[in-house]
Amino acid sequence: MSWLGLWHRDAQYFDAAGLTPEGERSRLLLQDADALLARGSLVMEFHLPDSRKLAPLIRFEQGGDWPFHLAVTAVPGAGINLVLDHYGGSLRRTVKPALTAGADALRLTYSWDAPSFRGRLALERLDGGRADILEIEAPRPWRLQDLRNLLTGARPGGSAGAQPGFVAQNVDYIALSSDLEPVGPMPGLSPDTPLETDQGPRPIGQLKRGDLLRSSSGKLVPVLHVIARQVPAFGAFRPVLLRAPYFGLKQDLQVAPCQRLVLSGTDVDYHFGCDAVLAPAEVLATTRIAAPVGRSSVLTTYMQVVLPGQEVPVAAGLGVESLFLGRIRRDPVALSASLLAGLDRNSLPEHAPSCCPVVRAFDAAVLTEQRIA
Repeated sequence: MSWLGLWHRDAQYFDAAGLTPEGERSRLLLQDADALLARGSLVMEFHLPDSRKLAPLIRFEQGGDWPFHLAVTAVPGAGINLVLDHYGGSLRRTVKPALTAGADALRLTYSWDAPSFRGRLALERLDGGRADILEIEAPRPWRLQDLRNLLTGARPGGSAGAQPGFVAQNVDYIALSSDLEPVGPMPGLSPDTPLETDQGPRPIGQLKRGDLLRSSSGKLVPVLHVIARQVPAFGAFRPVLLRAPYFGLKQDLQVAPCQRLVLSGTDVDYHFGCDAVLAPAEVLATTRIAAPVGRSSVLTTYMQVVLPGQEVPVAAGLGVESLFLGRIRRDPVALSASLLAGLDRNSLPEHAPSCCPVVRAFDAAVLTEQRIA
């Protein structure tokens, strides 16, 4: 079991038995109104408001026998503030990363594991980079019914004090998981993506440690690990469809917006003065060769390979960036909060930053329009 609920301004889902890619298994009411979720995560994505004032992002109040108060606020110059008062406990934390107002897209993850007396609050920039993580001691469990009320009772817009549940317009979604959701390096290929191997194209979902991939340089490199994660198909997780035959694609591919593509050719050399550039799929989604996938699923799964030197795998004829780890194996806090937490740190490589520049949306549009012409 993992994802239990999701709030989006167009739809809300909650199922204590766990959501499926299609949504809820059933709409049965909880059998036990006081059932507790002892371990889980609340995940939200939002854009920083372009304001110098306190900007409420989420505010929810509940009275009665089980009162609680939840508030997430963007504080200019201070970061993102979380206030949680529930079941006799009080939590107040502020994550202060290097932020600039306006276009910054962020993901906030509050995770709790009451039986283990541990939790964390993590803030990630969706354009990549290090996650800011605060450790939390002795977090309290949540009542499932209260979480359901939160996800199905909040309303977008309006005044933060005018109704029990408030979500700002710049919040994309709020999701509930029964796991401690990882932060950090994120896979970006759909499980059926074919990668070139020593035995020909094989779906990444069928690969395992020790298999040999044929990189864009023609060399064979071993797969160190195959990483997978199921996520809500919203916000920065909403899939992007890359259309063949552009950029050498032999078939359409579905990837995460953060998945970076390795583009090369004489036009790349002419415009950028280098052999190859990296283009996040999201910057191509505004062009005619790619588009966001329609919301037919609530959840989606992404996978990626970890390679020794971050060599470039070939996916259906197009070079794609493998999972970039940097030096995460040297950072115990970041490593324990990531998808790699269960792996032997000695089996993880260290990756130097790519020498290929990352193109902006405008440059990607110019490049793709020339390819189409």
